[in-house]
Amino acid sequence: MIIHNVGYHHNHDADFFVDRPQGSGDYLLLLLKSDTLMTLDGKEIQIPANSFFLYQKGTPQHYRCMPQHTFLNDWIHFLFEDDEEAQFLSYHIPYNTPIPLKHLHFLSFCIKSIAYENYTNHLNKDKNIACYLALLFSKVEEAMQETKHTIPNTKFEMLSTIRSTIYSKPYEFVNVESAAHAVRMSRSSFQHQYKQQFGVSFMQDLIQSRISYAKMLLISTNLTISEIAVHCGYHSCAHFVRQFKATANVTPTEYRIKQNCSEEIAQNV
Repeated sequence: MIIHNVGYHHNHDADFFVDRPQGSGDYLLLLLKSDTLMTLDGKEIQIPANSFFLYQKGTPQHYRCMPQHTFLNDWIHFLFEDDEEAQFLSYHIPYNTPIPLKHLHFLSFCIKSIAYENYTNHLNKDKNIACYLALLFSKVEEAMQETKHTIPNTKFEMLSTIRSTIYSKPYEFVNVESAAHAVRMSRSSFQHQYKQQFGVSFMQDLIQSRISYAKMLLISTNLTISEIAVHCGYHSCAHFVRQFKATANVTPTEYRIKQNCSEEIAQNV
């Protein structure tokens, strides 16, 4: 897979539009997070927010923002290599067809991870990107096969939304009380149901999401430890360092040094 460009959670003004009569010269994967006006077969139609769309190479690309609205999306420009397109086709995902989805949280997380991998020099960068894309396509296939007769597990969906939020926005303030209130549960019921569904307590999951985000910032930015603590939702740097060491078995500074050294070794091999 050759990644030409990737963007995560891009917000565009109301005058945003794309007009490529010959396409972009590659495949274009879109996660549409806002309503979109798209021209398909010569007709402009409205595509609802929370939709997946994959332009085939050579297909004209015409889409724009809804009038007086902003446009929000994730996207990947890429080319298949070798037998990768055949593997993609095995997911039965159609080209040039909007696919409505209930939630984009996890798919957006995959694109965010692809963007991160694409702009690093990790040893397994290409393998990691391929894994995230395969997972993304697999989840789209699952969503396509859901039937209208499926009885939704409302409680699971509400808890999954909370979990998606803490992993996609680990820097936002949230605690057991506010999370329980958001899903209209008592504190004790929320904690019990959360652990039953995901096999981990809410607070353990919250800490893990913040430490994972901190690790990404430590190796991809020059932010100080104090600044990273704030970016990860901590009011106390000392508290952040204690939780990081308890989870990762090293301090944030030690983790940054270790990862930087590993990358230097990989680059010199």
